Amino acid sequence: MSSGTPSSDHHTCIPLPAKSGISSPINEADFPQAPIYIVTHASQLPSAFLEPCVDSQLIIGFDCEGADLCRTGALCVMQLAFKDAIYLVDAIEGGELLIQACKPALESSYVKKVVHDCKRDSEALYFQFGIKLQNVMDTQIAYTLIEEQEGRKRSPDDYISFVSLLADPRYCGISYHEKQEVRNLLRKDPAFWSYRPLTEMMIRGAADDVRFLLYIYHKMMEKLNEQSLWQLEVRGALYCRCFCISDNDFADWPALPSIPDNLLTEGNVPEGEILSVISVPFGKMGRIIGRRGASILSIKQCCNAEILIGGDKGPPDKIFVIGSVKEVRKAEAIIRGRMLD
Repeated sequence: MSSGTPSSDHHTCIPLPAKSGISSPINEADFPQAPIYIVTHASQLPSAFLEPCVDSQLIIGFDCEGADLCRTGALCVMQLAFKDAIYLVDAIEGGELLIQACKPALESSYVKKVVHDCKRDSEALYFQFGIKLQNVMDTQIAYTLIEEQEGRKRSPDDYISFVSLLADPRYCGISYHEKQEVRNLLRKDPAFWSYRPLTEMMIRGAADDVRFLLYIYHKMMEKLNEQSLWQLEVRGALYCRCFCISDNDFADWPALPSIPDNLLTEGNVPEGEILSVISVPFGKMGRIIGRRGASILSIKQCCNAEILIGGDKGPPDKIFVIGSVKEVRKAEAIIRGRMLD
């Protein structure tokens, strides 16, 4: 740990599975309290995080909060959950110098970032700080893969929320009522996370968004098979670059994970996944979305691919499609056909 670790007046528990395994739902009273540190200078962060290396690989919980967080919505707090402490990296007080100090870890293959839906976090880091987030384990993706692995199918827009994931007894089995309180405040004032000093509710809310992620990570890793683990890596990389549109077709991003040898020798070689970004001419997006979203929903039902629209946070003229090459090409053809209707 860094010699500059700040003092802490705030504590919470960080659940971790015992070596012999521990069943869900969890009982927070079974776990010791850990400090919550508010970080305004890089020296207050663990050196193993600031200087990632192969000999001290890390797995951390990760999340970001901001004012309408996206390419233009300011990043305000970045949360890092270690097994023995939570660090709230204050981007308002610490500024760009502090966030840039975190860049090596955020881009490192030696630091696994466990996150729930990384797309907007990655977009904000890329456009505001030039950081290419990578090596994520996205619990939203993992949940979908486990459901598919166990024979359950979801509807096209059925993405598990973090609150619902926490409530699932297979992974945590706890309620998170405080999240709704923060959401209500955000609806009233989108700049909620930009105010300083951080209030008790802000500190608790930020910590709660990451303190269960390591526990969920271990529970999910127990369930994922070899093919799903590979798909998790690939889809996580595609989620990271999804809204980070560039003119060079992501050539400056790391290569996607290749298919492992053990999957190549089993005869049923999985198809690689890709990200397609479709530009929609002015005035045509309405045709694709349709009345009350009926048109875009029918497209999603026709293709086994994720189809994402920038929405209010943008970009407003792009559609993002993630999936196998065959399914992505099918979605592209249908979407381009709707543009001509």
